[in-house]
Amino acid sequence: MARCCLARTVAVVSLTVTLSAVAVRYPSCQVFHPLLHPFRQLAYRISCPSMLSGYHPNENVHNKARTSPYPGSNVERSKVPTDKVDWLVEWEDYKPVEYTASSVLAGPTWADPQIRNSAKNFSPKFNEKDGQVERRSLLGLYEVENGRPRNPGGRTGLVGRGLLGRWGPNHAADPILTRWKRDSRGNKIIHPISGKNILQFVAIKRKDCGEWAIPGGMVDPGEIINATLKREFSEEALNSLQKSRVEKEKVEKQMNRLFNQEHFVVYKGYVDDPRNTDNAWIETEAVNYHDEPGEMMDNLLLEAGDDAGKVKWVDINEKLKLYANHGDFIKLVAEKWGAHWNEDPHTDCHSA
Repeated sequence: MARCCLARTVAVVSLTVTLSAVAVRYPSCQVFHPLLHPFRQLAYRISCPSMLSGYHPNENVHNKARTSPYPGSNVERSKVPTDKVDWLVEWEDYKPVEYTASSVLAGPTWADPQIRNSAKNFSPKFNEKDGQVERRSLLGLYEVENGRPRNPGGRTGLVGRGLLGRWGPNHAADPILTRWKRDSRGNKIIHPISGKNILQFVAIKRKDCGEWAIPGGMVDPGEIINATLKREFSEEALNSLQKSRVEKEKVEKQMNRLFNQEHFVVYKGYVDDPRNTDNAWIETEAVNYHDEPGEMMDNLLLEAGDDAGKVKWVDINEKLKLYANHGDFIKLVAEKWGAHWNEDPHTDCHSA
């Protein structure tokens, strides 16, 4: 198959997982963060060598995408040692478990049919824009084997789609809304040890796993990223789906004002998500909308909705335990604004 052959010729690609440092200059380090670039072929630039201490190329690859049981099931993945994650490492005895959730096989509008399903006449165009469905990866071209796309991040111990609707990349968007923590007089609160201002972001507690996370979700077919960011935040952090027409109009005005302001693209690329499989994976664009004066976001009436069980403003620091690798995104936001992150001054990153 020509498409398959083309994908094979570019097994090692110049990945375009990017931290958009070009938009805004970091007050601390400008860095292609190794935790967010789990592919050994990727070259990164960093001006603070101390952040690399103890880092090994595959150490942070698929930590969460290799966990068992698979979310929402009792399915155990085949165990994949760290040194066998990379597809370039030969492993003849690799026997991943096959699993696709019944909710996906039921054929909802957001999910693909099974590949080679003659009844559905389904033949996806991988590495292309397939009608309204975006099957191109932010990482470049990915391989296709036996009609199935192959996760560019490596082995996960499970084939099929699990809970993910699309074969190949499942595109998501994560809005990170931040403000400075302030006292009753409106003054920024400084951390007593680091001496830096404390930054806050809107976090939700996911219903499916109980972990705190950035409010976000999947990009609908044909939808632009900005629309997804706004929609997901409105649904999960403001409960817009349950509001009256008048209330929705008010929320829409707030969202337009908030999401039309200057913003910072924190990250574009692969996500180490526990739902990933060898044939389906999540890629995201995380975008930071920051309210410097603290005027717009103070008027937001947070109310959990849709996939969120709870929602609140959370102080940003290194002790946060967040879903997938959301903590890495939050750390980059803290670095960008020069905010408090940890209490050890020796690990702070300073511009060269």
